[in-house]
Amino acid sequence: MELGWLLWGAAVLLLLHVLMELSPAVNFALRIGFYCLLCLVSSALTAPVCLLVNGGRTVKNMRIIKAVLKTFKYFFGLRFEVKGLENFEVEGPAIIVSNHQSILDMMGLMEILPDNCAQVGKKELMYAGTVGLIIYLGGVIFINRKSTSSAKMVMAEVAKTMQTDNVKVWVYPEGTRNCTGDLLPFKKGAFHLAVQAQVPVIPVVYSSFTTFYNPKKNLFTSGKIKVEVLPPIETKGLTSEDVSDLTDRCFHTMRETLFRLSGRPSPSEG
Repeated sequence: MELGWLLWGAAVLLLLHVLMELSPAVNFALRIGFYCLLCLVSSALTAPVCLLVNGGRTVKNMRIIKAVLKTFKYFFGLRFEVKGLENFEVEGPAIIVSNHQSILDMMGLMEILPDNCAQVGKKELMYAGTVGLIIYLGGVIFINRKSTSSAKMVMAEVAKTMQTDNVKVWVYPEGTRNCTGDLLPFKKGAFHLAVQAQVPVIPVVYSSFTTFYNPKKNLFTSGKIKVEVLPPIETKGLTSEDVSDLTDRCFHTMRETLFRLSGRPSPSEG
């Protein structure tokens, strides 16, 4: 009986391997499925550790979560080339802004996440099973994107927390995933927050995933991701009237960097 199960298991694995080789759609679905399963299982196993070590919801749990998620890249053949980590070494709080491409961004985030850094995420993530639990324990700040007034209230509280708890806050200013190889227009919330709290903005740029990850083409293979942490942009002395200029400056700087890291002509040249 055991030999029979082993033979059936081997046959199924062989069939899956053949289908993955023959069908990009099957390969993509299986890799994404494995990624989601890995997230759910690792979250379930990590949550008790966070509770035992730190007792509940705190940004300190991100150290534990980071250690676990940094192993994911080996399962998918992803390599990270990182520059500029010294730019995170600012005294006091800061707003970190980065481009947002896909569900794989979590691996890139954990590759460079500094200590005492809370992420801002959509409220719906709270209901993502064990993944919702682990990011709740990690101190993620949840925002209701459908309610502008609610989002503004949360961001006002974030500004106070940054100063009292001396934490950095990580925001995706595009507001949603964007796997086009370019940037979507930035929302101004993160920059209003930076000016309100008078803290620097630290841009982070990840090279385009499109050479190895593209849902529209059922593409998901191994690849290299270049990451660059840019110098902080100071906001001391700026007012709400300067937010638009600050947003535009950050957008253009990050867009130029994205094209350079991705090996594409500068957008100003195009």
